[in-house]
Amino acid sequence: MYVHFDGYPDSKLPLLLAAYQHRFAGDLEAMARHLIDDVEHGWDELGTDLLDGAPTALRRSLTGGDEYPSRQMTNVINADGSPAERELITQDGTGELEWAYVLHPHGIEVIALQAYDRGPVVAWDTDPCSQVTANPSAWHPGTLAPIVAPRTAPRLSTTASAPTPAPRKTARR
Repeated sequence: MYVHFDGYPDSKLPLLLAAYQHRFAGDLEAMARHLIDDVEHGWDELGTDLLDGAPTALRRSLTGGDEYPSRQMTNVINADGSPAERELITQDGTGELEWAYVLHPHGIEVIALQAYDRGPVVAWDTDPCSQVTANPSAWHPGTLAPIVAPRTAPRLSTTASAPTPAPRKTARR
């Protein structure tokens, strides 16, 4: 399904991963129905409503605190003024599009359309806070997705550490 505003993987992939994990609770069919089947023409943009059910810290991390709704394209007409028919994006009809996302049971395939006709698949359990590159040449099919997991803070021990012995004083002679 076509999405007009900002389809780059550094913004869309974290949003889609978080939506799958939280709003749709791992239900790929419900996610596909919402994003594809229930859309008349396409999306102007995908919004933070896809993060419903996500922890507040994750929402803030992905959006910087901004909130905006998903918006479907409306009043779509042909050049002759007649109402437009629904048009799904397929492998044969990508035109000038730069990115495609294919929902698979095991993850989401990210395709840099100007360079490749396939792309690496990102597992659905990937942390949405991972660092994602938008460089098309990095999304080569048959390679690992160019994603770096977020750094986690070191775990601090809950047990007290042994006291450090005090330095001994040496006698001066």
